[in-house]
Amino acid sequence: MTTTAETGAALRLHNPGVRGFASDNYSGVHPEILAALAAANEGHQVSYGEDDYTARLHEVLVEHFGPGIECFPVFNGTGANVLSLQSLLPRWGAVVCASTAHINMDENGAPERIGGIKLLQVPTPDGKLTPDLIDREAWGWGDEHRAQPLAVSITQTTELGTCYTPDEVRAIADHVHAKGMKLHMDGARLANAAAHLGLPLRAFTRDAGVDILSLGGTKNGLLYGEVVVALNPEAAHGLVYLRKMNMQLASKMRFLSAQFIALLDGDLWLRSASHANAMASRLRAAVDTIDGVRPTQETESNGVFAVLPEGVADRLRASFRFYDWDEAAREVRWMCSFDTTEEDVDAFVAAIRHELRDHGSSAPA
Repeated sequence: MTTTAETGAALRLHNPGVRGFASDNYSGVHPEILAALAAANEGHQVSYGEDDYTARLHEVLVEHFGPGIECFPVFNGTGANVLSLQSLLPRWGAVVCASTAHINMDENGAPERIGGIKLLQVPTPDGKLTPDLIDREAWGWGDEHRAQPLAVSITQTTELGTCYTPDEVRAIADHVHAKGMKLHMDGARLANAAAHLGLPLRAFTRDAGVDILSLGGTKNGLLYGEVVVALNPEAAHGLVYLRKMNMQLASKMRFLSAQFIALLDGDLWLRSASHANAMASRLRAAVDTIDGVRPTQETESNGVFAVLPEGVADRLRASFRFYDWDEAAREVRWMCSFDTTEEDVDAFVAAIRHELRDHGSSAPA
C-alpha cells in the first residue's frame, strides 16, 4: 500500500531548496492558510458567497475598516483592479495613474479591453502620485473629444517599493474629491505598507479618503485571492453584477474567504508582511556596502531596486531567479516574501559579492 508520504513525494515536481528573489508570488502558501483551507473543506456550504466563511469575512473586514463597508472576494489582482475601477466610472470615464502602475504596465490591457477604461498615465520619480502630478491629466471635463478623468488609482506600496503616508493619501483624496473624482487604491501589498508605517490598515485607506480598495492576499501567503472592499459604497456601483460579468465570482467562495479570515482575523497578515520587509531591509543594508551596486529607490517594503554592472544580473540568475525592472538601465528588482530566510539573503549577497569580485566589475554609472 502506498503511504501518504510516498504519494506526496511522488507528486512533488520541484526542488523545494531552490530559492529566488523574483517575486513574492513565487513563495508557497503559508502553513496557517493551508490549515484554514483544510478546516473549511469538510462538508457542504452554500455556493457563490452565501456561506458562513464569507459572512465571517465581512465581520473581520469591518473590524479592520469600520462599519458600512461592502466586500467582494475575487480570484486575482487584475480582476480586483478592473472590477473596482469599473464600479467607479461611467462608460466615458478615465483613470489617472502613475506610468509605472500595475494597471498600466502589467495587466496586458485588461483595464482597457475588459473594463473599457482609458488610462491617463503620469510619469513619477518614485511611483507615487501627488496632486500636482495628477493635474497633468486631470483636465478637459466637458470636452466630448477627451475621455473624462473621473478617478485616480494609486498603489500601496507602489511598484517601486515606496510607501504613501496617510497624509499623502489624504492630500490626494481631498484633491480629487474636490474635482468630483473618486480614489481607488491598488493594495496588492497593503500589509507591507502597514508594517512599514506601523499603522492599522484603515489609517491610510478609509480614514484617509480612499473610496475603494483592492485588498491583496496572494503576495502575503495566500494560495490565491484578493478582496474588493468598497470603503465608500456610495461611490461604487454595480459591484455585485460586475463581479460576475468579469468572471470573478467564485462558486466555492468559502475557500477564498477562509484564507482571508486566517490572514486577517489575528496578526498573520502583519507577521508575514513584517518579516518580508525585514528581509528586504537586511538585503538593502548588505548591498549598500557593496561597491558596484547602486540602489535606486528607498527600501520601504519588501523590494529592493538596484543598478548592476554589465552582465552581472545574467550571471547571478544562474543561481537566483529575479527580474529586470529597466533592462536598458540595468536596473533590477529583488523581492522578499513571508518565507524568505536570513540564510537566503546572506547566500544571495555572497553571490553578488562573488560575481563583482571575480569579474572585476566597477560601479555602474
